[in-house]
Amino acid sequence: MKVLIAGGAGYIGSTIASACLDADIAPILLDNLGGSSFDESLNRTLYEGDIANSDLVDKIFRDHPDIEVAILCAALINVPESVLQPLAYYETNLSKSLLFLESVQRNGCRRLIFSSSTAVFQSDTNAGITETSPLRPESPYTRSKLFFEWILEDVARASRLQALSLRFANPVGADPKMRTGLQSSRPSHALGKLFMAMETGTPFEITGSDFPTRDGTGIRDYVHVWDIAEAHVAALRNLMSDPNKVGGFEAINLGSGRGTTVLELIAAFNQTLGTNVTFILSPRRLGDTTGIFVNLEKAREVLKWEPKLSLEEGIRDSLRWSEVWREKSGNSGKAES
Repeated sequence: MKVLIAGGAGYIGSTIASACLDADIAPILLDNLGGSSFDESLNRTLYEGDIANSDLVDKIFRDHPDIEVAILCAALINVPESVLQPLAYYETNLSKSLLFLESVQRNGCRRLIFSSSTAVFQSDTNAGITETSPLRPESPYTRSKLFFEWILEDVARASRLQALSLRFANPVGADPKMRTGLQSSRPSHALGKLFMAMETGTPFEITGSDFPTRDGTGIRDYVHVWDIAEAHVAALRNLMSDPNKVGGFEAINLGSGRGTTVLELIAAFNQTLGTNVTFILSPRRLGDTTGIFVNLEKAREVLKWEPKLSLEEGIRDSLRWSEVWREKSGNSGKAES
């Protein structure tokens, strides 16, 4: 079985590719390498280019006519940046994704998995978010994710497309075998900034301490990236389980199933690594929300999946990967994970 992974050299896509290989599924990668690099030693097939390049996508399917599923991970993902640059986010996450979807369908591939976000939901820290919880995306990034889900639903209703949207947020860690991980020296997420604070000896900046949570700081559902990758493999198997099924759209939430506040993340970080990172309080950033955690009942029922790795394992794997990536990239400073 072959699968086309758009954004396959990025953090999520490359980890999905690792999980596919472990499951005897051949990943074919498409990536413009704008925010990542490609490790040729991993012996994976990469086509370098934009997902909106229909000629390139056509060539991929000519070279690999046995591709049965496409996974769309390619996207811009920085929430505050999306507030300042909404057109760039709508162009990449909507317009280019639409062109990719058209190319996939034109080449006879009728199964697609979309890497979406739990940030499409209204903030709620009282109970785990289900797939029917109220929707309220609060940034161009999260709106672009929900808009594309609606597009997939419409296209699936009007065609033979089987589309599955996997909603998750706040991945941590790396491939436990250290083949792939986050490639960034300027992290925009909390765990990466904690590593920066540890390495520079500066306080960690908590942006927002007036949220309606148990300690006033935002709450997130931190899930190990390997668990996310294995959920995509489970989704691939789910889509292929009924070869006679035609059309349909479904959304499924992924996560750890528990919420962690920023203060709790700092405590877990310090305890896991034996550090003493301090913090300062700052105002909220553009697009910041209270946050959520997810209910995993549907993922367990439909995908036969549930997370296996802990936040602490994610922190340790992030540190291990930062050392591996620094050595691979020749980066003089430490890589953040």
